[in-house]
Amino acid sequence: MINVGVSAGFHDAASTTLNGKEIIFANHCERYSQIKGDPNFDDYVLPMHYDNIAFYEKPFLKNTRRLFAGQRMKWPNKKYDYYFGHHETHAAAGYYTSPFNECNVLVVDAIGEWNTISIWEGKDDKLKKLKTWNYPYSLGLLYSAITRRIGLKPNEDEYITMGMAAFGEPKYDLEYLLHKNNHRGVGKIFPRAHPNDLAASVQNLYETKFLELLKYCEYSNIVIMGGCALNCVANSKIPDRFNIWIMPSPGDAGSSLGAAALIEKKKIRWRHPYLGHNIIAEKELNPKEIVQYLLENKVCGVANGRAEFGPRALGNRSLLADPRLDIKDTVNEIKQRQKFRPFAPAILEEHFDDYFVGRKNRYMQFVCKAKHDYKSVTHIDGTARVQCVEKDNISILRPILEEWYNETGCPMLLNTSLNIRGKPMVNNYTHAGRFEKKYNVKVFR
Repeated sequence: MINVGVSAGFHDAASTTLNGKEIIFANHCERYSQIKGDPNFDDYVLPMHYDNIAFYEKPFLKNTRRLFAGQRMKWPNKKYDYYFGHHETHAAAGYYTSPFNECNVLVVDAIGEWNTISIWEGKDDKLKKLKTWNYPYSLGLLYSAITRRIGLKPNEDEYITMGMAAFGEPKYDLEYLLHKNNHRGVGKIFPRAHPNDLAASVQNLYETKFLELLKYCEYSNIVIMGGCALNCVANSKIPDRFNIWIMPSPGDAGSSLGAAALIEKKKIRWRHPYLGHNIIAEKELNPKEIVQYLLENKVCGVANGRAEFGPRALGNRSLLADPRLDIKDTVNEIKQRQKFRPFAPAILEEHFDDYFVGRKNRYMQFVCKAKHDYKSVTHIDGTARVQCVEKDNISILRPILEEWYNETGCPMLLNTSLNIRGKPMVNNYTHAGRFEKKYNVKVFR
């Protein structure tokens, strides 16, 4: 049976197609339109044939809350066979792709219908809601509001706020704001505050409240979902006694997968996150050629195979560079980002312990302490958001890293997404060519 899940209407529209337990296709609509966070869903991303289609929210409940919050009502522009709750689809996307039969699921985001935080039990292919926190109390909304307060774009730049926190001190008590309507921001609170200190304050509050949720978890296996699951700094402070699964697209786009999964409520075979549009190279990419180019102290792009489902660059839509070089400013200039921001290292999994201390992870969902001095892939606090590239990784990144290690003795590369700030990742062959021409960066494709 072919089941489709859809998330759309507000931001990050996406769809996922399932054939029984197999994920056939999962895509972000922004990758096609090239409009960052595109909320619009078009039928052209649907398969030619499907049996059922499900939506990731319950529109009536959503609109009652929006009216309460003083917002305009919005209704889906299409009729669907099924409508599931927002947090239910988050939880389902995480649980049904997880390696756990029994676990707790923590969903933390801004807001869906009324729930802002929810805790679930996943057991024997069933999900049971255990506890909720409701609007206006919201960690995610407050984090977005502070992001706006410090001059960044909410629902897009929260990860920058997280990075800025390392430069500041948590001087301000923001807890009282958790109970307010923060949809429109928090105004000019603390007008003399340095943005770094505000960032540190909201990050500290988030970590404190997030870790408190663990006391409601009776299982050692936990799944974390919702947009806040991308806070890799907080994730890294979860005690080692917990086994953790975070689906690589834990935000609203990933809820399309949850909506599709809830139609049959069966475990899904999670194989890899390369589920999007496929770029077939005109000729097979040669890792030796890419490595030789990098050895000239240049930055290059790779656009090959199926696109990653989620916001992280995992090798098929990546910019690569030598992490040993002082090359951070160069790459930030290409991507039009703030100069203080470091980049993630991608490392051969078998060499992780030689260079880092922390949780091994394939999807850059945690930060680790660096044992090296490569400043381009290390934040000011000595941490790095590491991607472990394991031997069964199917992307082009694994053979590139192997060849790079053979040539240099260094098992890692600087890896960041093939896009510029405020634009979606390169999706297809044409996009890759445009990127190469416009930004004067060689893209192997």
